[in-house]
Parts: sequence; C-alpha cells; structure tokens
Amino acid sequence: MNAGKLIQKNERYTLQFEQEFLVSPQQVFERITNPVTFTQWYPFATEEMDVKVGGKLKFDDGEGNIYEGEIIELEAPYTFVFKEVDDLLDIRVTEQDNGCLFRFQNTFDDASMAISMAAGWHRCLEVFEQLVKGEQIEWKENAESLRQYYKRAFENLSE
Repeated sequence: MNAGKLIQKNERYTLQFEQEFLVSPQQVFERITNPVTFTQWYPFATEEMDVKVGGKLKFDDGEGNIYEGEIIELEAPYTFVFKEVDDLLDIRVTEQDNGCLFRFQNTFDDASMAISMAAGWHRCLEVFEQLVKGEQIEWKENAESLRQYYKRAFENLSE
C-alpha cells in the first residue's frame, strides 16, 4: 500500500491512500462491499451491512459498544461512501487501462489523531491489498514503525 497523505481543508483533515490494482473495478468493489471481506480489513466492522444508500453498517468496538454507520453514496463498482460517527469514509475505484485505481479517504476533525489513524489505516489497507490479490492475510508487526514514519511525514501538522 502506498503511503498516505494528509490534507487539511476547512478545519477538517483527510487521510488519503491510493493503490493501483491489476484487476477490474468489480473485483476491488466486491472486496469493499462484501460483509465477510469487509470485516477482514475494516476495524471493528461486523458482518451487518445493508449495502444501499441509507443502509446501515454496524461496528463493535470490542468493549461491548455497538455503533452504526450510514451509507450516503453508492455506485457499484466505483463509489462507496459512508459516515461512521463523525468521520466520512470515501472509497472510490477508477477504471484504468490495466486494472483500476483504488482511493481511500477518511475525513475527520481531530488533528491530534492523524498520526495514529494514518498508521492504523495503512495497516488495514495492506490487508485489503492482500485480499484483492488473493493472498494469505498477514497483519504485519509494523504499527510502531508506521507511527514513526507518519510522525515525520506530518511534522508540520499544527496541533
């Protein structure tokens, strides 16, 4: 997975990750919206997903708290956008000559969370990449090195 970028706009922050895949947009979109594969890469996801505009996604924080997200934009096989609490998750797949471009964006308010969120999403999206490529899932032990990487990358972030 390519390193994420941090974009600031109107007092909100967006983490953006992109990855090219040598498969069709349909294959990537299936990994995004299939409840079974979604739970393998997306944190706290349950298999409860009503994949339609206005549909709910359920999350379990592992401490007994269940919360919902809501799908606000859906156009197979290109667009999957939903709100999770106050965050906006915008996932888009664009067709290219030899496959597709996957773009994942998480928009949020708290700048102090950018480094840990970037490291976390980076790890999750590495697993997503493995799923798309049909590889065995392996969660790398790279959380600390990724936090250090993003700390350097976002050093100009005003907190």
